[in-house]
Amino acid sequence: MKQWYDKIEAADSVEKLEEIRIAVFGKKGVLAAEFAKMKSAPNEEKAQIAKELNIHKGKMTELFNQRKIVLATEALEAAMKAEKIDVSLFSPTAERGALHPVMQTMDRIVDYFVSMNFTVNTGPIVEDDFHNFEALNLPKYHPARDMQDTFYFKDEMLLRTHTSPVQIRTMLHSKPPIRMIAPGAVFRRDYDLTHTPMFHQVEGLVVDEEGKVSFANLKFILEDFLKYMFGDVDVRFRPSFFPFTEPSAEVDISCIFCKGEGCRVCSKTGWLEVLGCGIVDPNVFEAVGYKDVSGYAFGLGVERFAMLIQHIGDLRSLFEGDVRLLEQFQ
Repeated sequence: MKQWYDKIEAADSVEKLEEIRIAVFGKKGVLAAEFAKMKSAPNEEKAQIAKELNIHKGKMTELFNQRKIVLATEALEAAMKAEKIDVSLFSPTAERGALHPVMQTMDRIVDYFVSMNFTVNTGPIVEDDFHNFEALNLPKYHPARDMQDTFYFKDEMLLRTHTSPVQIRTMLHSKPPIRMIAPGAVFRRDYDLTHTPMFHQVEGLVVDEEGKVSFANLKFILEDFLKYMFGDVDVRFRPSFFPFTEPSAEVDISCIFCKGEGCRVCSKTGWLEVLGCGIVDPNVFEAVGYKDVSGYAFGLGVERFAMLIQHIGDLRSLFEGDVRLLEQFQ
């Protein structure tokens, strides 16, 4: 048996030690063979032989486990040393990082409205049906709900489909005057060249005493904002429909690619749709307990603005993490 003690102590790798384990403790190993010899030993000697073999088995097992720990530790240290990185080594390929184009655009939008005395409010991403739909004049079975393919959870909870619930929460906990924007991530079940399941919105709300807020105020702020974002562009308002505003309008800018002459990007129309807006519907004010007030609201997709400003053709590329794309925005 002594030779096996020596072999265990002399093993220089975990693999070699495993070979010894099989040779000693395996079904066809040394110990199994020694125990098998007991069949032919005199009965009065069997107990003593078994005792000695079990002592050897226990000692070799302990020695084996100790050696295994030592070898495994040495192997780990060798692997870590081989993979060690010299963090002080200078690399000429090191490059300066930059904000993601969506976050760049978001920051620029927020900066404008903060400069116009708007507060920046946030709210939960997981919303309930009341804040996301009903308080915004979208009762159950309203056909406009089909425009927003929603991710639902149990108990009427859902991933918010817009940041408008932040406006509802603000009105429920504050009194006019209110002048706020709500930037953040929103979620809809959609995926193609111009849609992703998660994207970002900035929605705005202004509420004051009745007669102090009009469509003219809304038109002024949005025209100034769009010129701030896109430069010298023409702005037009087209009648539209949104359940939470009345009257409602879509806002277009003259195509920044063809200067309004008509191209593939603007479908030869000379115009690009960029946001929606309107005067807050009285039913929304009723849902939050407001009386004798007026207000306007607007909302825009940040990715849409980023794509236009940075000339990005596929919305999905903004979320793929391709370094080749992101390097262009340093």
